[in-house]
Amino acid sequence: MSQQTNEPAVNLPNPAELAKTYAEVAQRASRVITQYMEKKAKDGVDAPADELGVAKAFMDLSARLMANPYKLAQTQMNMMWDYFSLWQGSMMKMMGMPGAAPVAAPKKGDNRFKDEEWEQHFLFDFVKQSYLIAARHIHDTVAEADGLDEATQQKVNFFTRQYVDAMSPSNFALTNPEVFRETVKSHGQNLIKGLNNLLHDVEAGDGQLRIRMTDTSAFEMGKNVATTPGKVVFQNELFQLIQYDPQTPDQYKKPFLIVPPWINKYYILDLREKNSMVNWATSQGHTTFIMSWINPDEKMAQKSFENYLLEGSLEAINQVCAHTGEDSVNLAGYCLGGTLTMTTLAYMAAKKDKRAN
Repeated sequence: MSQQTNEPAVNLPNPAELAKTYAEVAQRASRVITQYMEKKAKDGVDAPADELGVAKAFMDLSARLMANPYKLAQTQMNMMWDYFSLWQGSMMKMMGMPGAAPVAAPKKGDNRFKDEEWEQHFLFDFVKQSYLIAARHIHDTVAEADGLDEATQQKVNFFTRQYVDAMSPSNFALTNPEVFRETVKSHGQNLIKGLNNLLHDVEAGDGQLRIRMTDTSAFEMGKNVATTPGKVVFQNELFQLIQYDPQTPDQYKKPFLIVPPWINKYYILDLREKNSMVNWATSQGHTTFIMSWINPDEKMAQKSFENYLLEGSLEAINQVCAHTGEDSVNLAGYCLGGTLTMTTLAYMAAKKDKRAN
């Protein structure tokens, strides 16, 4: 008599659907690589720069390690013994036998290995401990190198951490149980979605990876951001000058000019109507102007802070006075724009120019 089980049926993916999914993954991955290579070919291939002296620092490290081959050999033997112990414990765990204590365990708070499969499944546990053993010995070898000066020691320690962290098995789909589980569950659609996101980021960066921190399609200029009505009344190499439409029958005599930092968009003060500085100023009767800085490229490489003062904030004051017929302005700036504003006021004071307050 056959026995029935209450175990749920396994939802196996359709082979044809699975093949189609992974073909799409491969196709999109190929597009990402092609875009990157086209960008490299377009820009030309240059020898990689080493402004930080990373290569020299690691050459110094290698020389110091080879200067004491006995110590290096001892370190390698210790690592081999750790791997032997791990192999023995993993084989016992695979056969269902009680194993020894872990050879290497993640530090408290290391969220890379918080999924229970890293501990319970012998294969993922083996991968995790293999990585942690290698990471520990690499860090120890670098940290204990003799004869390095402090600056070089800090440099090799820092870049070693970056490399070791990047090689974590949690960063790879086939060695991360959470990603592996989701891949099986979604029949690979999670990989499709991820590669789509990667492709969009590469496209946005013209062949370079430009990771989006927000939904770039969520806002539309003039519709749900920068909604205060206005128009560009002047433009030069460095900025556009925007004058906002008045909201009151009468306005104050002296116009109001805002100087934002050139590392932000001008509409940081005009995000939403209820908290818009620009909207408030115009609703209070101020004839309001704001500068919108150009996003510089290599053509602007020779521009200096002096240019931003003379051709930027000072020229904006000239234009505001010309457009309103007034002989002075109220001037406000914030962040780097505040620094430029204070410098402009100091420059004008030295020139006996009293057009700004």
